[in-house]
Amino acid sequence: MIRAGAIAGYLAALLAVDTQVDLSGQLVLGALTWIALLVAARPLPVERRAQVAVVICAATVAELTGSILWGVYSYRLHNLPTFVPPAHGLVFMAGLSLSEALRRNARALVITAAAIASAWGLLGLILLPRTDAAGALGVPLLLAFLWRSRARTAYAGVFLVVAALELYGTAVGTWRWAERLPGLGIPDGNPPSGVASGYVWFDVMALLLAPRLVALTERAWPLRRRLLPGTGRV
Repeated sequence: MIRAGAIAGYLAALLAVDTQVDLSGQLVLGALTWIALLVAARPLPVERRAQVAVVICAATVAELTGSILWGVYSYRLHNLPTFVPPAHGLVFMAGLSLSEALRRNARALVITAAAIASAWGLLGLILLPRTDAAGALGVPLLLAFLWRSRARTAYAGVFLVVAALELYGTAVGTWRWAERLPGLGIPDGNPPSGVASGYVWFDVMALLLAPRLVALTERAWPLRRRLLPGTGRV
């Protein structure tokens, strides 16, 4: 819980400071966030670090697609801030830390996440200032994973962290979601309820691909040692 709180505090401060700086300031924030990521990841086991790496890669591709190419949302300076990729790794670690801290109350954590996602999706359709039809489409995805997946507790923890971060980030003006999905015209919230649900896909890829990444690295490392001169091996 301490780790999750420390990461959440850093991210909150990061987004607040970002609203006050220019592009050069963002570069500094990016460097600091990469350092924070490396420090936070250092005590983690190898497979967990691999999961963080997969999340960063998947999230960065999604950011470039959703923000820069499609224009579903935009950052304050209409770029992809350099702190965003490492921040995704921190968000993932915070969510896992939260789920691990509450593992004795795993059922309550999952139910809470499902209830919040369902209520948010429903309110976006009938009550919130901006109709959130696009966001509501993502909620069933999260509910399905919370119901069926063996990693449901991890998904619930990450969902809660992402939901809080989205509400905070849009409130302070670090990024803003388009009122309608470009090219589709579907009304979208700011933030949409389904965006945190969509983050589940990053987690799924991390949990599935990280063991393979570790295995591939372990196979490649002895091969590299055999090819290096002076190792005493042929």
